[in-house]
Amino acid sequence: MFWADKLLENVKGPQVVEDAWTPSGSVHMGSLKGPVIHDVLFKILKEKEQEAKFIYGFDDFDPIDGLPPELTDSHSKYLGVPISIAPSPDGSGSFGDYFGNKMETLLDQLDVKPEVYKTSEVYKSGKFDDAIKIVLDNADKVRKVYAEIYKKEIDKDWFPFQVICPACGKLGTTKVTGWDGKEVSFECLSDLVKWAKGCGEEGKISPFGGNGKMPWKVEWAAAWYTFGVTIEGAGKDHGSAGGSYDVAMQIVKDVFGKPQPLKIVYEFFLSGGKKMSASKGIGMNGEELLEVLPPQVARFLMIKTPPNQQVEFNPYQTLIIPKLFDDYQKASLEKDTDLARAFELSQIGETEKVPSVRFQVLAQWVQMPNMEEEISKEGLEAWAKYARVWVEKYAPEEEKFEVKKELPDGIKGLSADQKKYLLVLAEKLDNKNAEEFQTEIYELSKELETPSKDAFASIYISLLGKDHGPKAAWLILSLDKEFVKKRFEEASASEEAIHADEEKISIQTLNKPEIFSIDKDLSEKFPSVSVGVAIIKGVLIKKTDDNLEQEKQEFLLALDSLKTEQIGEYSEVTSYRKLYKDMGIDWHSRRPSPEALLRRIALKKGLYSVNTCVDAYNLVVMKHRVSIGAFDLDKLKFPTVLRLAKEGEEILLLGDSESTKYKSGEVAYFDQEGGFNIDFNYRDAQRTAVQLDTKNLYVNVDGVYDVSPQMVKKSLKEACDLIIKYCGGTIEEFGVETS
Repeated sequence: MFWADKLLENVKGPQVVEDAWTPSGSVHMGSLKGPVIHDVLFKILKEKEQEAKFIYGFDDFDPIDGLPPELTDSHSKYLGVPISIAPSPDGSGSFGDYFGNKMETLLDQLDVKPEVYKTSEVYKSGKFDDAIKIVLDNADKVRKVYAEIYKKEIDKDWFPFQVICPACGKLGTTKVTGWDGKEVSFECLSDLVKWAKGCGEEGKISPFGGNGKMPWKVEWAAAWYTFGVTIEGAGKDHGSAGGSYDVAMQIVKDVFGKPQPLKIVYEFFLSGGKKMSASKGIGMNGEELLEVLPPQVARFLMIKTPPNQQVEFNPYQTLIIPKLFDDYQKASLEKDTDLARAFELSQIGETEKVPSVRFQVLAQWVQMPNMEEEISKEGLEAWAKYARVWVEKYAPEEEKFEVKKELPDGIKGLSADQKKYLLVLAEKLDNKNAEEFQTEIYELSKELETPSKDAFASIYISLLGKDHGPKAAWLILSLDKEFVKKRFEEASASEEAIHADEEKISIQTLNKPEIFSIDKDLSEKFPSVSVGVAIIKGVLIKKTDDNLEQEKQEFLLALDSLKTEQIGEYSEVTSYRKLYKDMGIDWHSRRPSPEALLRRIALKKGLYSVNTCVDAYNLVVMKHRVSIGAFDLDKLKFPTVLRLAKEGEEILLLGDSESTKYKSGEVAYFDQEGGFNIDFNYRDAQRTAVQLDTKNLYVNVDGVYDVSPQMVKKSLKEACDLIIKYCGGTIEEFGVETS
């Protein structure tokens, strides 16, 4: 059962649902969670045909106790003055009106339409007078509640009330020292609080008619008493055991003699693991949220998770917004599930017809020229404006692209196969259906025996200057046919590309079985396997290097927003997982090395520090998500071979005290002494491990499935360059062996 339905399952009789907010600063998105939750509860009560009212209070009679930085100069003199009395920053209405109007606009957009009241008006109208008299007459009971909950003695001369000083107009600086049944005695103190200074006035004044107010914890209970509130939730900061919520609950029972409302505590939205806060600049504000999310999707975000669960929502450089749209689309198709119920209660007016095109695809379309007709045909205009905002303000760089007006420099790295592929594709650009063309693009790569990853990369490189992008067919068809044809022909004929390809061909094949070979049985079982091999001699390995540490920290910073769920979307990671599955290895327990390293970053565990050799090539592992290993050349007995392990073979892994038995059929590297790693660089043997005294290195790069020989060669080159940068040495052998 959906959490809100379950919460109200046994609630009977007339209900008054209340929520409130202090209009003293901008509305961060977390401040919208409470109103939406209470609105959902109210709507369920009406759905059940129960008598119900939903009220929402602007607590605008509180004193100003802090200011946004931009208002420090203009409004510091109003510190201690009630929010409803201090002037608005824009000169129209009060300070509270300025921020309250922003909240009302957002609530209206979210279809949250309670009866709104201002606390200042409740005081001035006398509606709180009865509650004020009860509180002052029973000040000893209020003190007792505070003492019991906070477990400390409360001064007997403390009264749960403050007045507005008639001399200086401040509320936050006054202390009530007595109550005679008609008037309170007060002092306006210079040192009562740190954020405002009183004027020293003393006197007596009636507490009624808006001359003062109760502390907000007492006022909270007074509102429940005055309005007959039966349901009100609060954030975790107020709702934890012994907190403000408990104080108000005890006061409404012991002082006002009324039933306690249904208690609901909801968790915060987190941004980067921290509670969202407008004053601290953490997270999005409400306006920003509704600029990138339709109101229905924003409501869905607020309620799809039970209130007592924290929700991480950091949209910057992440895919969290596209994932939210995916969840919303999924929910629209479900029946009789909690997600379906969340979708239903997120709607505004008639149920929305949800687009079938994924938001991430739409975000690609809005970056393509001439896609307006396709967007209109699919009925995506409404969502397209949100996709544009996401691309402009929040999308990771890899999700952004722009068709280059000039031939990109990246074509210098195209291979002969890629150039041939582009040349043939240039003749197949007649107008056609995008889905069919996407299939044709893929089939052409098989026909020309060009790995699909390389084929698609050639398209993106020639058009966008990067090796990835949106669905190729849609991209190509969004552009002028003659422009694309000319670009593909120019890229395939580039002299720079030819020269780069000649260099690539000259070092492509190792062809030295006395050093390394791939076993025939393994080749037959896994024909896509390729291995890069390099020998580097004369290295000097150190424990650490300051420049390398800085490079590691810069890399960590670049991947600060990485989430664990993103890792499984990388084709390189899925390639290694597939190999592990085919070997009968559970990749959840033995994670391929690129995945294991990236998970540490996503889980904020930092990077391993082993030595300058291992740390250097690990940067390349994470950059390209390709498995790399380095071994002490002098501890190996040649030739080496990549083969399938046999039953009964063992390996003593680095860091272990007992040997591990290979499972028959595991892919591993062997020399004449035995295995020196397990599961394609999952872990290495102790006997060949790179140590500080290692002088010569043997380096492997592992390719399989979508990790092509070209990527293996590229990763091997970068790994060798980085090792030499931090460890010195000279490359003596370099090449790639394929199955």
